[in-house]
Amino acid sequence: MHDMEEQLSLEIKKEIADRYFGFRKLIEDDSRQYNQHIREAYRQLENEVGFDLIRLYILLRQESRIHDFFRLTGLRDQVFLDPYLLQSPTIRQRLFKGQAIHGLTRRSRFHNLFMDIYNRLCTGVAAYGATLKRLVEEGKTITEEIELFHRKNDLGSMMGFLRRLDSGSTQQEGPLTGGIAPLRDNYFEDKMRLNAPAAAEQLLPAFPALPPVKSCKNALQDLIDAAFEAQGRPEVNEYRS
Repeated sequence: MHDMEEQLSLEIKKEIADRYFGFRKLIEDDSRQYNQHIREAYRQLENEVGFDLIRLYILLRQESRIHDFFRLTGLRDQVFLDPYLLQSPTIRQRLFKGQAIHGLTRRSRFHNLFMDIYNRLCTGVAAYGATLKRLVEEGKTITEEIELFHRKNDLGSMMGFLRRLDSGSTQQEGPLTGGIAPLRDNYFEDKMRLNAPAAAEQLLPAFPALPPVKSCKNALQDLIDAAFEAQGRPEVNEYRS
């Protein structure tokens, strides 16, 4: 009879452990995947937003005009804006290598290059914004999964139940166990607690949707003309040298 009770106790313990660690592993896998998605979103931010932003900064050249560009487009944060980027010929050469250039005059080539990059930036910002929105929801879902997991898997109650299963075994608890066990359970529960992932909006910058060219064409044209004149009407190819 004792052997049967011992076997049943082991089977119950195994079932509890399998269920607990099975669900826990699913959440940990989701969290690792979420962190990977955050890293991929940052690469997307660099490739589809950052590089084109820097290209526009370089074309505008002066920080005062860059801030005019911010006011025009609704950009709030000076993301990727570094004065060194505006002056480095090496970075300029690398960023403009392979950029399509078209137009009959210097002014038209400068204008078209700016507009082509701006249109591409609008697409990149929209795609990145969709990614960020998806990651915000993904992070919230994992946080909810963790909260539900802890509600359904109270380690203190589980440990107490397992001790009661063992109460008839040869390893009887001593008189001091009643005082020590809750402290031990609390420590174990703290060590085993799953932490909610950092919110995507705290890890990644948000960008407002940029206005399409047709809604701000005249203002953009004035800004481009001012940048072109201030730089001595440069040939676009100079940005590659």
